[in-house]
Amino acid sequence: MNRLIHIGFGNIVNTGKIIAIVSPESAPVKRMVQKAKESGMAIDATQGRKTKSVLVMENSQVVLSALLPETIAGRAQADLGADGAEEEAGDGE
Repeated sequence: MNRLIHIGFGNIVNTGKIIAIVSPESAPVKRMVQKAKESGMAIDATQGRKTKSVLVMENSQVVLSALLPETIAGRAQADLGADGAEEEAGDGE
């Protein structure tokens, strides 16, 4: 089941559509973000803050976030843990 996670400043993404969460520091990621901006496939969710993570989505869009990749990944993992708990509870019935 797809869930939504908060990526900062009231912005939310569908966890089921995330392919990768990466740091924006490397040259290949910078090129990917620049190409996405040029083609209109970038979504800036930083609210003017420094970009600290780049979410690569299934549809080739990139989402820029001011939260660290570890923070977003932790939220996604916590969300996956909640899914597993619900499934296990449902199996007993």
